[in-house]
Amino acid sequence: MKLSVIIITKNEAKHIVGCLESVAFADEFIVVDSGSTDNTVELARDFGARVEITPDWPGFGPQKNRALDLATGDWVLSIDADERVTPELAREIQAVLAAPKADAYDIPRLSEFCGRFIRHSGWWPDYVLRLFKRSTGRFTDAAVHERVVPQGPVLQLKGHFEHYPYPNLDALINKVNRYSSDAAAMMYARGKRATVFSALGHGFWTFVRIYLIRRGFLDGRHGLVLAVTAAAGSFFRYAKLSFLSDQGK
Repeated sequence: MKLSVIIITKNEAKHIVGCLESVAFADEFIVVDSGSTDNTVELARDFGARVEITPDWPGFGPQKNRALDLATGDWVLSIDADERVTPELAREIQAVLAAPKADAYDIPRLSEFCGRFIRHSGWWPDYVLRLFKRSTGRFTDAAVHERVVPQGPVLQLKGHFEHYPYPNLDALINKVNRYSSDAAAMMYARGKRATVFSALGHGFWTFVRIYLIRRGFLDGRHGLVLAVTAAAGSFFRYAKLSFLSDQGK
């Protein structure tokens, strides 16, 4: 079975080589770049990847579908530049493709925050559907929080991704700001509305869910910071929606 790896990038020079090295067992590497100003494109091409550069940014879902449309393998592994396939996962993927029992597979993801892998706070095992038969799956068109929609049943793999999204707190805060804006715009387009009071309620519930229900307190200082930041992100998402709602009056 031929396996295509698809990756979308922008200014991922720090990550792209490590990411590609972790999937060196694949048959094809597709990188769709949305205008990197560092040497991401050159590094990917030096590795042997096919790189396509897009002049626009349509959102995560549409951009990943662009990469999917370029793939030629029977199977596709979608991976982000800041993720790595562990050796255990690599062996498991190769075994699965030799004798597949489903057309799609969820893969657990272990994420790092400021130098520590987070095993609570709702961050682990964080299953993501990333391995699928190319003819049976496609990404949603969501600008953020996109996902693969499979046509059949999904099984789970035991091997995991390692994920390095936030080397420092600034990176997390910047992402919260970007994602809250995109999410607010997406909700507004779907007809949702909000007030500042509903924003407060969403923020409070997010903190309770992550820090208490999902036992973020077991992650120590990192867990507390993650819970507060997630609560702020939820608050800002609905607060921004409330201002968009005002503009629509």
